[in-house]
Amino acid sequence: MLTKRQNLLETIHGGKPDRFVNQYEFLNIIMETPTGIEFRYGETWKDHWGITWQWPEGQLGMFPVHHDGLAVIQDITEWQKFVKKPEIVTSDEAWAPAVAHANAVDRNEEYVAGFFAPGIFEMTHHLMGMENALMALYEEPEAMQELIDFLLSYELEFAQVMIDKIHPDCIFHHDDWGSQLSSFVSPEMFAEFFLPAYKKIYGFYKANGVELVVHHSDSYAANLVPDMIDMGIDIWQGVMNTNNIPELIKEYGGGISFMGGIHSGLVDFPAWTPEIVAEYVEKTCRDNGKQYFIPCQTSGLPIDNFQGVYETINKEIDRMSKELF
Repeated sequence: MLTKRQNLLETIHGGKPDRFVNQYEFLNIIMETPTGIEFRYGETWKDHWGITWQWPEGQLGMFPVHHDGLAVIQDITEWQKFVKKPEIVTSDEAWAPAVAHANAVDRNEEYVAGFFAPGIFEMTHHLMGMENALMALYEEPEAMQELIDFLLSYELEFAQVMIDKIHPDCIFHHDDWGSQLSSFVSPEMFAEFFLPAYKKIYGFYKANGVELVVHHSDSYAANLVPDMIDMGIDIWQGVMNTNNIPELIKEYGGGISFMGGIHSGLVDFPAWTPEIVAEYVEKTCRDNGKQYFIPCQTSGLPIDNFQGVYETINKEIDRMSKELF
């Protein structure tokens, strides 16, 4: 029987896996990494960039808010007045939990996955709101490029600290690039503004010991896959079934692999049942095959919103491995 890591490599290299890679099993995500992200249910707060967040009670997640003057950037042409680079924590004390976690991982079995979020695109709209960020790409492209370069410099500085502290062999990076039905920007605009930044980010990681780049975008983004390959992504995690996944595998398998297909919104909801999960898992496994594909919920972490869903998905993937391998 192959190890989790060996089975992953056979899958993404078009080899002979002996079972489906089961969701996130190959990633040991170091969530203790001090990125500055906070999860404060039922509260409103400002983060280290000055972005205001809300997580209302009864909701599944948090989101930045920009009404009534709360946006950090009020005028993109004067972004330097508003955006201040947060201090990157480097002390041994702050990184001690992340280092301890990384040191405890059996790297023959799993990847030590450094975690980073939010990414460059998300940061632009977190700072000023989605509509303003998208309009600024058209109306003030020079200022937006300056802002993107500034955000890039921060991320590269953080990456160097992460590499020095925990020596990851994988990076698990979040940046949502689309809705369920379309990318937020055209491929041409994406290539102009965001591809160069990500080539530098992922190129830096791979030049410093990172073997595997896993990028999370739970969305439609089939039109961005060529750019994903160009920037060095090995696995697109979060690929929704609104993408034609079998066609993507046929066209791009070998250049990139796809992790998802089990739409979290269709299985992880209050009235979920094991039968619903089983149906979606079976369809996903049968439709997408054994190579260049990892069946997984589209959610960006190995958790569920309603107790029992994630573990049930795991069990059903194991069942499909027994049937199809």
